[in-house]
Amino acid sequence: MRNHRFHRKQTAPILLDGLSKLEYRGYDSAGIAVRDGEKSAEVIKEKGKLKVLAEMTNQGKAVKGSCGIGHTRWATHGEPSAVNSHPHSSDDGNVIAVHNGIIENYQEQREKLIKKGYTFKSQTDTEVAVNLIDYYYKKYSQQPIEAIARAMLRIRGSYALCVMFKEYPGEIYCARKDSPMIIGIADGESYVASDVPAILKYTRNVYYIGNMEIARLEKGNVTFYNIDSEVIEKPLTEIKWDAESAEKGGYEHFMLKEIHEQSKVIRDTINSVVNNGVVHFDTVNFTDNEMKNIDQIYIVACGSAYYVGMDLQYVIESLTSLQVRVELASEFRYRDMALKKNSMVIVISQSGETADTLAALRMAKDKGVKTLGIVNVVGSSIAREADNVFYTLAGPEISVATTKAYSCQLVAGYLLALQFAKSRDEITEDRYNKRLNEINTIPEKVEKILGDKERLQWYSNKLVNISDSFFIGRGIDYAIGMEGSLKLKEISYIHSEAYAAGELKHGPISLIEDGTVVISVVTQDKLIEKTISNTVELKSRGAKIMAVTTAGNYFLEDTAEFVCYVPAIENLFAGSLSVIPLQLISYYVSVGKGYDVDKPRNLAKSVTVE
Repeated sequence: MRNHRFHRKQTAPILLDGLSKLEYRGYDSAGIAVRDGEKSAEVIKEKGKLKVLAEMTNQGKAVKGSCGIGHTRWATHGEPSAVNSHPHSSDDGNVIAVHNGIIENYQEQREKLIKKGYTFKSQTDTEVAVNLIDYYYKKYSQQPIEAIARAMLRIRGSYALCVMFKEYPGEIYCARKDSPMIIGIADGESYVASDVPAILKYTRNVYYIGNMEIARLEKGNVTFYNIDSEVIEKPLTEIKWDAESAEKGGYEHFMLKEIHEQSKVIRDTINSVVNNGVVHFDTVNFTDNEMKNIDQIYIVACGSAYYVGMDLQYVIESLTSLQVRVELASEFRYRDMALKKNSMVIVISQSGETADTLAALRMAKDKGVKTLGIVNVVGSSIAREADNVFYTLAGPEISVATTKAYSCQLVAGYLLALQFAKSRDEITEDRYNKRLNEINTIPEKVEKILGDKERLQWYSNKLVNISDSFFIGRGIDYAIGMEGSLKLKEISYIHSEAYAAGELKHGPISLIEDGTVVISVVTQDKLIEKTISNTVELKSRGAKIMAVTTAGNYFLEDTAEFVCYVPAIENLFAGSLSVIPLQLISYYVSVGKGYDVDKPRNLAKSVTVE
């Protein structure tokens, strides 16, 4: 979603440009509403890609006006269609709005509004919010702030709302609860969007609107209100990302660009907390004394971030006496369980807005447990609400399939584990230094793997027409297999599953038949022989094996059809290297199949609704 106030230039082309920067989130329809002075707003919306809307409006030039809102919709309530697309309008056009999020009690509110004479054109929950705001506007005060505040008290769920009122031309009103929203300001112009890339081209000076807050956007001016309609002050923040860093930079796809950025952003993330050979968590606001007093860690996340947690469980438990549990946020938040008193909940999220992860964080805080967020987006909800924040310096990640943010989360976890060990006196100074040195070699070793990508591209061509694939590994290799499997399925749509290699004979081996592709990850020295035995068993049943292993492990040459060697590294940190070939294979297979790599079907970059 992107919405925008622009008082000198024409709004529609800028709305379309901003929406194009948010295509990575996934969507099924798009629309804009633009006002030209006192005239009624012109609403244009259509099912399909943004280019359909651009063609309908001559790239926005056919729509005149200097105040407008726009939206790309990912269907939740109501099928993808022009009528269900945003913006939505009240019966008489008094209120027009766009909305991200889900209104949970929309059915109840809809029935009440129908009894009050309102009609509904769509099946969306958003139209309920529009008519509810209109109802309160007309019944009580004809004041936008008060009408929105009253509606907010009646709505359950999540929302980022941008609203235009017929009697307030040149103004946009915003409201937020549990759905991302950022407001920018520059040169007499005001902007509002759901993510940074939409407005980077126009400004880097932004406000972060809080939960249950309202904003009024005018010409180059923003006023904030709490739910009691009282004016509140907000600090202006400068975003360090530049607009160019959110562009492709000569690469065919954002995903490939972001894969190649990994060595740099991993180095940046390391340097953010490592100084003169020592890890310092001053910026994270997490002291050695606090680390010493923690007995239990819960790592809570979704998707790839959850697989980061799986890897880090092995690392933290190997380096310290801490017990670690890794939990899916969507399950953890609904678990009726007691959290240990001296525990910490670590939540991992690139966007810092993942709905289930944010809810899990809030649950942990309600239970009085210390929290730490590993997030990439400064000022995001998780970043603001967690007790401590470790920022991954990945920069804007545009492709839906995460690569560089995943790798930065992994290395952030390594550094956290190492510092836990040191603060708890569970590691000698010599071992600490050696392991920190090993972490410091990750960027250059990632670069080395990327230098051999043509070989992986050649092998990937063999996978373009397969319908099933399996990933196996043990320990950290299993965690990396999970991420590799997710990468392949989400952008190439190939059915793929990952198994702990020791589980094969407990069922999954029955799926193997002639020609089944199995990708075996083998980097953990103590587990090599066991995993190779599993690989041989699979080959004898007709599987075609690809192996990702550490340089020097030549035992797989006789078994595997193709072997990718990654540089040698301390076993605990091998995941940072073995994941790179799996990212590249997924990318090349998707390209080979002719799919939209950066915007896979049915997926959104940030899952901000449950």
